[in-house]
Amino acid sequence: MNYQQMAVPPRSAHLWRYTPWPRIHPTKVKELPEASEITFTVEHAEAEPFTRDGQSDDIARVFLQDIGGSSMRLTIHGKGETVHIHARASGHIAVGHLDLVIKGEVTVLVHLTGEAGWCGLHLTGSLQKNAQVGYGLINELDGNSNLLRCEDWMVARDASLDTATLSVGGFRCKSDLRATLSGQGASVRQAITAHGQGARHDDHHVEIHHLTSHTNSDLIVNSALADSSHFIATGLLTIAEKANRSDAGQVFRNLLLSEKARAEAIPELEVLADDVSAAHGAASAPIDPTQLHYLMSRGLSPDESESMVVNGFLIDAFSNLKNKTLTEQMRTRLTVHLECELKR
Repeated sequence: MNYQQMAVPPRSAHLWRYTPWPRIHPTKVKELPEASEITFTVEHAEAEPFTRDGQSDDIARVFLQDIGGSSMRLTIHGKGETVHIHARASGHIAVGHLDLVIKGEVTVLVHLTGEAGWCGLHLTGSLQKNAQVGYGLINELDGNSNLLRCEDWMVARDASLDTATLSVGGFRCKSDLRATLSGQGASVRQAITAHGQGARHDDHHVEIHHLTSHTNSDLIVNSALADSSHFIATGLLTIAEKANRSDAGQVFRNLLLSEKARAEAIPELEVLADDVSAAHGAASAPIDPTQLHYLMSRGLSPDESESMVVNGFLIDAFSNLKNKTLTEQMRTRLTVHLECELKR
């Protein structure tokens, strides 16, 4: 099925509840506009073009497939190195597809920048048996850009995936992130941090599917929201009938820095196995005034005090990751972002 044959999903659908499809589509909803290519620049790895396969019933993935754009595949035999991918989105509409096939141990960092009015990024990743992978995406698009981001990860037996997102760019962002644990001993640890300012709208939908026994997943989502920004996190965690001895958890935390800021946190569990451990939690609150008072009593300004609290709160989202290189890189980029915002 191609995009123009598909029905527009209703707002009652879990995925499109807060950011309906017409709101993230770059033009009129039934149009398939022309797109320029996201430019990928890769350090420490060799890339090759690939032919995308369009086997999906999700409207966002089919749309990105049909609209075209650039396509790049990295086949990585990791030996502990770090691979940097710079993704530059320019023009009115820019689209890119990135496919990762990974063996061994590696850290992959994708830095998304550019001033495109609308950006679409679809990443697919396949971890082979025993792979140990850290993956981070830093969204620093122009503040007027809109972003549609889809990710699909497949994690094989005894493979481990740490993923981290730093979302500080773009005006309206919709992310649909999915990971499937297909082999025994597979594990996924995910961390998402978002900083909302102005009227920024940032919507993350995360799905983690445990298909077999002895699999583990952990998701932490932290957002700090100022002005009239809006952050949404919806999580769907499924444990199949035969996935006994699985351990899964997800936590959503929102720090409200303004009375006009809004946050939605909606974890969902679908557990069909009996012998599992599954938990979820969500909380939203303003900054504790005693923390600000303590910092200001030691000579910091109110803005500096708030920035320090926000930095510590957002960095804590990475506490579940085991990949030290990934954790350090994401913490550094977050600190640089907050320091730049403080100087404005």
